[in-house]
Amino acid sequence: MLSVFNLVLPFFGLIFLGFFVARINHQPLEALGWMNTFIIYVALPALFFQILSKTPVAELTQWTFIVGCTLSTFAIFLTMFLSAFARTRKIDESTIQGLAAAYGNIGYMGPALAVLAFGASAAVPVALIFCFDNTLHFVMAPLLMALSGNDKRSPRDVAIGVLRKIFGHPFIIATIMGVGAAILGIEPPVAIDRMIDLLAKAAAPCALFAMGATLALRPLRRVPRELYLIVPIKLLVQPLLIYGVLNLVGNFPPVWIYTAMLMAALPTATNVFVIAQQYGVWVERASSSILATTLFSIATLTLWLYFMTHGLIP
Repeated sequence: MLSVFNLVLPFFGLIFLGFFVARINHQPLEALGWMNTFIIYVALPALFFQILSKTPVAELTQWTFIVGCTLSTFAIFLTMFLSAFARTRKIDESTIQGLAAAYGNIGYMGPALAVLAFGASAAVPVALIFCFDNTLHFVMAPLLMALSGNDKRSPRDVAIGVLRKIFGHPFIIATIMGVGAAILGIEPPVAIDRMIDLLAKAAAPCALFAMGATLALRPLRRVPRELYLIVPIKLLVQPLLIYGVLNLVGNFPPVWIYTAMLMAALPTATNVFVIAQQYGVWVERASSSILATTLFSIATLTLWLYFMTHGLIP
């Protein structure tokens, strides 16, 4: 158990360090702008490129794995969406609640935690899950907001906006470039490779620190009653579902299944707050969902990792 604590605590320690520093330093949320730009546009893309460019091509075409993971995420989203819609009859609010239950922190926390827990072999499933889960969320949010009437753009503009978010996202661009480099056998020059390595190593600590600071600078004003559903669905039900689905649809290495479960067990992504703020729907409660799932995930992620690393999940 000590080894699991030693694995998890540095990650949450960086989050709480960011939280603590933001609380005592009294900087505005906008002060994180350049750090977030560095993380999203430089550091994490470098990490994804570094991982994928050195991956055997055969491992990048596991379509049953991709379909199983993406369908599991969609099932969780749909479950929470329908539950919320049955209570509120509002498509826009239900969409944000669905995202809060299904959209994990697969960008900031996922890659580094999975690779540290399971080794370099976890990098490929992490990248595949990231690309296709993000594509799912980038499609679902504007589509449902358009159906709710919250998005006033024409169907053509909505479609163009979705395509821009998918193919213009720095992580996905880096993934495409990494896959291309792997297929063509291209290796960057030594100086550039070293720079990519430095940027990749900076990705996790900067991302986790920024996440903690962001949580501190968004005060908890409203605790939604929906948390009693969102927290267990996100942290417990989603990893169990993805475990069952992957064992049903294929015969994958244990590392791939454990990585998928770990990615599913991550707390709600800060992007859910960004989407809520973009459409002016369920904003404070989205922030509360992120904070609550992050706090509870300290316990649940520790338990999941203990079960995985001690052979308690067959």
